[in-house]
Amino acid sequence: MASKPIKFGTDGWRGRIADVYTFEAVRRCAHGFALYLKDIEGTERPVVVGYDRRFASEHFAAAAAEVLAGHEFHVLLTESETPTPAISFSAFNRKAAGAINITASHNPPWDNGFKVRDRHGGAIDPEGLKIIESYIPDPDAQLPIIDLDEGLDSGIIERFDPAPAYIRQIESLVDLPALREAGLSVLIDAMWGNGAGWFSRLLKGGTTRIQEIHAERNPIFPEMARPEPIPPNIDAGLAKARELGTDALLITDGDADRVGLGDEHGQFVDQLRVFGLLALYMLEVRGERGPIVKTLSTTSMLEKLGKLYDVPVVQTGVGFKYVAPKMLELNALIGGEESGGYAFRGHVPERDGILAGLYLLDMMMKLGKKPSELVELLFEKVGPHYYDRIDTPLAPEKRDEHRAQIAAAKPDSIAGLKVLNILTTDGYKFELEDGGWLLIRFSGTEPIVRVYCETTKEDRVQPLLQAGLKMVGVR
Repeated sequence: MASKPIKFGTDGWRGRIADVYTFEAVRRCAHGFALYLKDIEGTERPVVVGYDRRFASEHFAAAAAEVLAGHEFHVLLTESETPTPAISFSAFNRKAAGAINITASHNPPWDNGFKVRDRHGGAIDPEGLKIIESYIPDPDAQLPIIDLDEGLDSGIIERFDPAPAYIRQIESLVDLPALREAGLSVLIDAMWGNGAGWFSRLLKGGTTRIQEIHAERNPIFPEMARPEPIPPNIDAGLAKARELGTDALLITDGDADRVGLGDEHGQFVDQLRVFGLLALYMLEVRGERGPIVKTLSTTSMLEKLGKLYDVPVVQTGVGFKYVAPKMLELNALIGGEESGGYAFRGHVPERDGILAGLYLLDMMMKLGKKPSELVELLFEKVGPHYYDRIDTPLAPEKRDEHRAQIAAAKPDSIAGLKVLNILTTDGYKFELEDGGWLLIRFSGTEPIVRVYCETTKEDRVQPLLQAGLKMVGVR
């Protein structure tokens, strides 16, 4: 039976291990990426390859490295599992042509993935991803391969530790000595992923106390359905934070490019509020100015902050394949998305859950406020905002049918709120009279449909979401 074509979604390619995600498929992806890099960079620059803690990730990474070496690239292969932000920074720091990280990020445990990055360390734009796809050969193609041991012996494949250079970069952006002596009590939920040990390493030695949960390697992700830093996956971490009485809970996803936040009461601070907090931190605490880049699935609080601080706010499609190029184009101050990924000027144009977490701690230290008090400060600036999201499984072959149903709806009002505008940049976003919005979007990485909303009244959230599900035809 012929295999299905490999299609790159929002952030590369992901699939079920041993079904579609096989060593053969990873080698084919590496071949396509190698041809793409040859077109734009030649083979003079190295390529960085890293991996996460999922099942067999280190072996899939070795397979990718062997193909890149076969294409005569010097391959920098990480010594151990490494956060995506450190991989991205290594691509920039080592003047690489690009990078691969073997990770499925927040997907369920049976998946793995193939993330690609450009020479800036950022996500590759949609046109570049299409080119990579077009270069992926058929399963029976003969690929150039240099065996891992042979490559290591010859030097074309080199093991390296990305941590020292990445840590120096973090030290240039955050006052780590002050944070070490801030006297904070912080719980880190690494979600069994690559963020384990990093905050302890960066902040040890002072009065700030770092404790960790889910810090070992366990590819089945106990106590959560997936390593995605939103409820209910973080419920065990929140419960532990309440038990310990910590000042904050920081949660990193499977590859540590996203961050979640729990407050001093062990209550989740949703990712839209966190984006608002980080933007306020950059504008108010650090006194910086510059454009804000946001995906259409994230908070309208940013437009309000933009007006208050006289900075432009630019909206893109969902995914850092849109955000990263726009950040580079505008030299943006901050960029981010609804999933909890945030990037910052002066760093790589890529999500960094470790740096974002440190910035949140720095905001707490500088303002002398705990997370719930920071949210109150944000709401004093922009007014209260409430958000939620429902993900529903949906077979890929049913997408066109449901998409047509949404397109035909064209509602004048949703849950009693007048629809002011409908955006179809990426999914269907209905802008509402209260300043809120409802978004219906089919995931680019999983067979699900997502219905999101943000509104200024808490009791409107569920009626909006249920109206959206009805519009999709899954309720």
